Amino acid sequence: MIEWQRMRFEQLTNVQLYQLLKLRVDVFVVEQTCPYPELDNKDLAAEVYQLIGIKDREIVACARLLAPGISYPSASIGRVATSALHRGGGLGHELMQQAVAHCSALWPQDRIEIGAQAHLERFYAQHGFVKSSDTYLEDGIPHIDMQRDVSEVDR
Repeated sequence: MIEWQRMRFEQLTNVQLYQLLKLRVDVFVVEQTCPYPELDNKDLAAEVYQLIGIKDREIVACARLLAPGISYPSASIGRVATSALHRGGGLGHELMQQAVAHCSALWPQDRIEIGAQAHLERFYAQHGFVKSSDTYLEDGIPHIDMQRDVSEVDR
């Protein structure tokens, strides 16, 4: 059973901070062999939240929820990651359901935008996201922008 928590960066305990950053670096830097600036100062913005999934006192999934105007004109979800040891059982889908629900609660009138790795287009489409840009390279990895309009179900 995963326990979901949403908090601002400064609310994380030292151990949670360590686990969150380790998970993000393990996935985005090590697994994807992509050196990039993980610490981009967005985590420190006033209206940015960390969504973390905890199992047995360890963060096994995370996503960053950003207010409109920080990464995109609308609310956005970024740094979506699940631990390699916990993949294959639907955790990624549960994470996205939680992320969309939390964004819709925080910013109910906004669409949600993401910068997705292009090979994950079908995954995000299952959560209502539609491709909204051509493919572009970000840190050497093909990406696309996607957006999800607010529906009556989200309100």
